[in-house]
Amino acid sequence: MTGDDATGRPMDEIGPVLLAGATGFVGRHLRPALAARGVQVRCASRTPERHRRDEGDCEWVRLDVDDPSTMPAALEGARAAVWLVHEMANGRDYGARERTSAAAFAAAAARTGVERIVYLGGIAPAGTPSRHLESRLATGAVLRGGNVPCFELRASMIIGAGSASWRIVSDLASRLPAMILPRWLASRTQPIAIDDVVVALCWALEAPLALAGVHDVPGPEILSGRDILLRVAGLLGARPWTVSLPVLSPRLSSYWLKLVSGADYEIARELVLGLEHDILAQDEGVWAHLPDHRRLSFDEAARRALADDREEKPWKTLRLEALARRLARRPA
Repeated sequence: MTGDDATGRPMDEIGPVLLAGATGFVGRHLRPALAARGVQVRCASRTPERHRRDEGDCEWVRLDVDDPSTMPAALEGARAAVWLVHEMANGRDYGARERTSAAAFAAAAARTGVERIVYLGGIAPAGTPSRHLESRLATGAVLRGGNVPCFELRASMIIGAGSASWRIVSDLASRLPAMILPRWLASRTQPIAIDDVVVALCWALEAPLALAGVHDVPGPEILSGRDILLRVAGLLGARPWTVSLPVLSPRLSSYWLKLVSGADYEIARELVLGLEHDILAQDEGVWAHLPDHRRLSFDEAARRALADDREEKPWKTLRLEALARRLARRPA
């Protein structure tokens, strides 16, 4: 390896970058960050004509992840590609579909001369992975097994308005004056702010290719699910009544989420089933290469996300949540 490939390159020299998953939660945050750094961003969508009209901040091209014939044209001329695709909302066989589309994408990237692929997946759990986490890990293995160097970044819960996992947490914390806390909420994770995830993705796009491989993206704090719910409730000014219930499984818990949370139920169910074991990074991961970067604390990230949530919610929902918080203000 020689030249820029060996030493990395400045952000304004890495484009064009194809962004697959540009309309998703992470993609919507990464797009403007790359553009602000002078990167030529090429956004992929099944319906690019609609986004060209409504979101003219980047070039839009057609890419259907279920149709490999659309991939070469979308990738042609791109020096890097970011894969932010998941299929959890599209049926029970989503794992097979994710692996198939990732394999086709990796092959098309190799044929069109793409120099690197960046993929955002999930941290490996301490125990047997749920179907969702197993699919995330398997997709990363498929992409890394191709002929294009792949940076696989692994994060657990991402904090930010628009994140499905954050939506579940914020809905529960803001709408329940009393909480049932199952035993599985003792499992621990390292939540990470969306702003920090964007920093990690940008690093992967400019890092030397010799560093391609798996890099965890841990948040700065280790928190249990119980900690997360009560910390968010506290930021909202509530101290909900709590009852511990050791027999309620993640699968049973997922059923009543449909009644409380506005998150997509299929996605919410898969995410909750992945919370049975600790999801902790093995080391500092990507942050070992970014020693000067200060990650947002959980509270800082949650405050930002809650503020963004308030801007998007209808006033009736806000009034009902305010009532729930008043009911949750039990004496210290």
